[in-house]
Amino acid sequence: MESSSMDLWPSVTRNAGPPTPWQRWVRNVRETPSGVLLSVQILLLFIYPFIETEVLGRYARALIGAAALVVIYLAVRVVRATPALTWIAAVLGGPVVLLTIAESIWQDVTPLSFVSALLHALFYFYIAYALIRYMFADNWVTRDELFATGATFTVVVWAYAYVYQTVQFIWPNSFTIHGEGVGMRSWFELLYLSVTTMTNTGLSDIVAVTPHVRSFVMLQMLSGILYVALVVARLVGLTIMRFNR
Repeated sequence: MESSSMDLWPSVTRNAGPPTPWQRWVRNVRETPSGVLLSVQILLLFIYPFIETEVLGRYARALIGAAALVVIYLAVRVVRATPALTWIAAVLGGPVVLLTIAESIWQDVTPLSFVSALLHALFYFYIAYALIRYMFADNWVTRDELFATGATFTVVVWAYAYVYQTVQFIWPNSFTIHGEGVGMRSWFELLYLSVTTMTNTGLSDIVAVTPHVRSFVMLQMLSGILYVALVVARLVGLTIMRFNR
């Protein structure tokens, strides 16, 4: 029996015909929330330098940070998370968004910045756990799960950047930049350190100089290697098996 247009495109009515480009785009966004998450994270890499130089104003960090966190929360909710996962993400995500906005208003309040960085780190690590659980839920690799491999990697990068921001409040002067000496490092500098550490490229000019911070750097190095060995290798193997059947 021939399939009608309604069977092929369930989102449109029987006499509406094939979907418009806008409908296709909306459907792709709904079907690949991990791809949306990955795109937002990459876009923020280009936006953060403007925030660091205050080109966009003092409230830009709060607006962009809150928007990114909302997108992450929505992505976790869509990727077939259990009610418990969604509940915990909401409990962590709500205060994080509020603290991000508050931090932009009271920028020099150290306790507020410390609590904000700590909750950010916990939230991003939980998002990474939820995405890994989503990818390991079955033995069938979807297009969104392929995007999730990249999204999880960037989420962990963000998580460790917030860890570094947290520990430098506990152990001041933990980081040094070649030619500048020790001191409190900015968010974008710590994100740069996190990216170079997670990818094991070793290209960062920012160096951890205290034992406690070096422990976290070593943990991130191991995280990057184990992620490729356990998560990415598994999805690649399942994808190959799918096409060899």
